Amino acid sequence: MTDNLPAGVRIRPLTMHRDFRGAFTEVFRDEWDAGMRPVQWNAVRSDPRVLRGVHVHLRHWDYLSLASGKASIGLRDLRSGSPTEGQALCIELSGDEMAALTIPPGVAHGFLFHTAALHFYAVSEYFDPTDELGCHWADPELGIPWPVTDVILSPRDADAPPLRVLLDRLAPSQPIGAASPPPGS
Repeated sequence: MTDNLPAGVRIRPLTMHRDFRGAFTEVFRDEWDAGMRPVQWNAVRSDPRVLRGVHVHLRHWDYLSLASGKASIGLRDLRSGSPTEGQALCIELSGDEMAALTIPPGVAHGFLFHTAALHFYAVSEYFDPTDELGCHWADPELGIPWPVTDVILSPRDADAPPLRVLLDRLAPSQPIGAASPPPGS
C-alpha cells in the first residue's frame, strides 16, 4: 500500500498495546520522522457517510490518525513537477489498526467516514483560511476512486468548484512545496 502513495505522503503503522482493558497507542513522537512538526492538534467526530473535503493546502502539512471508526482517505497529487503528479487513490484507515498519515502541501485530500468516527490531526501551520482551497469531491477529473456515491457534505464542500477551477487557483503557487523543506526536517 505504501509503494504507490503520492510523493511525500507517508503512512506510519502505530503500535497498539492491547490488554483486557482496551489499548494504548502512541500517536505521535517528536523523534519520529513524520515529515512535519505540529503546531496545532484538532479532534473531529464524524457520522457515517460524512465526506470532508476535498481540500488542498499551499503551506501546511497534515498528520492524521483515526482513533475510532473506519474511513477512506482520497488523495490526488496536484503538485506540478512532482514524480507522482496527477496520481489519485484511496487509502483505508481504521481505528482498530491505527496508523498515522502525513499529507504534504499540494496533495488534495478528502475524508469519507464509513462509520461514526473520531480522528485527530495535527497541522504544521496555524489555521489560515487562505491556505485551504477545495474542489468538488465527485468531479470525474479528480479521479479519486471513492467507494460510495451517497455522502453527507457541508454546504461549502457541496458547492466546491470543479478540479479545473482549483488548478487555475493553484497555478500561481506552482510548484507547490518546492521552495521550502517540510517543517521539522
